[in-house]
Amino acid sequence: MIATSSEIRLKSRGKGTYEITSDVAGAVRGSGVKNGVATVFIRHTSASLIIYENADPSARVDLESFFERLVPEDAPWFTHTLEGSDDMPSHLRMVLTRTSEQIPIVDGRLALGTWQGIFVFEHRDAPQSRSILVSVIGSR
Repeated sequence: MIATSSEIRLKSRGKGTYEITSDVAGAVRGSGVKNGVATVFIRHTSASLIIYENADPSARVDLESFFERLVPEDAPWFTHTLEGSDDMPSHLRMVLTRTSEQIPIVDGRLALGTWQGIFVFEHRDAPQSRSILVSVIGSR
């Protein structure tokens, strides 16, 4: 049994989706695991992880627009606004999505579907530095 951990650092340009599939795949290759599971975890409360359509960028535009309507900024009922009008909405958007994903590893590769990619979903307006941990466990 092999268990490894590595970190992916991402500098966002603000709100949006940022594909990290190749970074996670690199962590899997570097682990030497042939069959097992990769757990990807983002260490923040205002960004999240999603597995989403990666072939047509318009799908991500629609996702981002949907979240803008679902959890609007400057809502008068928010009391947690210490860091600005995007503070509370970013936390709610994170809790509506996920902070971790588990992806099977088969024959040394992520077993994602044809059109699936792994993305950081940044919920803050301003650029951020994000830390994503990748833990891989399995056998050679």
